[in-house]
Amino acid sequence: MALSALVGLGFFSASASAEVILHAFNWKYSDVAARAQEIANLGYKKVLVSPAYKSSGGEWWSRYQPQDYRVIDNPLGDTQAFKAMVNALSAKGVAVYADIIFNHMANETWKREDLNYPGTEVLNSYAANSSYYNSQILYGDLEDNFFGANDFHPEGCISNYNDPGNVQYWRLCGGEDDRGLPDLDPNNWVVAQQKAYLNALKSLGVKGFRIDAAKHMTNYHLNAVFTPEIKSGMHVFGEIITTGGAGNGDYDNFLGPYLYDTDHAAYDFPLFATLRGALNFGGSMSALVDPGAYGQALDGGRAITFAITHDIPLNEGFRYQLMDGTNEHLAHAFVLGRDGGTPLIYSDNNESGDNRWVNFYKRGDIQGMLRFHNGVQGTGMQILSHNECHILFSRGSKGVVGINKCSGGQDAWADAGSAGLWWNTNYRDTLDGSSVERISSNWHKFYLPPRSARMWLRD
Repeated sequence: MALSALVGLGFFSASASAEVILHAFNWKYSDVAARAQEIANLGYKKVLVSPAYKSSGGEWWSRYQPQDYRVIDNPLGDTQAFKAMVNALSAKGVAVYADIIFNHMANETWKREDLNYPGTEVLNSYAANSSYYNSQILYGDLEDNFFGANDFHPEGCISNYNDPGNVQYWRLCGGEDDRGLPDLDPNNWVVAQQKAYLNALKSLGVKGFRIDAAKHMTNYHLNAVFTPEIKSGMHVFGEIITTGGAGNGDYDNFLGPYLYDTDHAAYDFPLFATLRGALNFGGSMSALVDPGAYGQALDGGRAITFAITHDIPLNEGFRYQLMDGTNEHLAHAFVLGRDGGTPLIYSDNNESGDNRWVNFYKRGDIQGMLRFHNGVQGTGMQILSHNECHILFSRGSKGVVGINKCSGGQDAWADAGSAGLWWNTNYRDTLDGSSVERISSNWHKFYLPPRSARMWLRD
């Protein structure tokens, strides 16, 4: 459909399943369990936790370097703590999503030359503490290595990030002398081990899988592991970082083929790029009217939407994508106010040093956005007004969202009758509670203060 027709209708397709995910980044499993009631009370329906398997080292990135799938044992907790967390959240109606790393294993070239996983040091620790480790097993046994040299691609670092073959068959490397993360070959044995691990997590009650570094895995590998049986009843989504949507090299080489060859969801980096551009100086909020029409946002049913992910503040190469605090606030209002996509809220322990996302999951404005999001679930979205500075849209008759990025206030006139908004009823801003709109005529003026968002929910 042409853009003019979309703007004239002002509608987006409805997506009633967009329940919010809390990314409890690098939280101990026991801490997540202890906050189960609070998380549920805030309105989260899902919690994504950090990778659960055998890994060592205190740095956050050590969690993304697996040593063994067969047992959960890392500084965030063990198998028993993970089970307790799943049970605690499930009792409150909240599902657990697991972060999955299947592209590579831990880089241990600094202490050994072989590619046996787990290494001799880990196997010796299993043997020395056999009673404990046997009580933590997810599947299999811990007497032998489960991967060897034949389970990996040849050693060599990625040199061309525009070449899918180079990106998907070679190693992710750090500094100049880093030999990189051993890159797994999706042979029958590797695929069988990875499927066994996923089935073990499912048996514990996990309801979703986030595929880390999906950009670095072939679609053959993804489809071999994430079979229809494993995906049954599960929400599966991949992390494929791009700097834009259709027409962008990252999108065309990686995200586009992934969406075509699998039925998984994905992080909506195209929408994120559109949001950043619209909110930045020189951008226009009109770009947010229907970015999907131009391939600049994913289909709502397959999109994980966000204003910040852990990679952006924690990796120097992505920090340029950080928004200032106000723009990030406005972006969260759009993500949690719109129809389409499953929003993800990131909350860490200050791993970045910015101190911006500690307890972010329960910050006052985020609580208000969650309240609005959950209050309008299942309703469609209609654009009411937009220009370079602002966008105003309704969510059925239940709510109205207004976002003004500019330094001056904006009057946004809306055809309340066409939008189906109720007359002589209070619409109250969930972000501060003090702004109330009461519609008494067909055309209604919504005032949007400078650099602010309003999320009016019908009383």
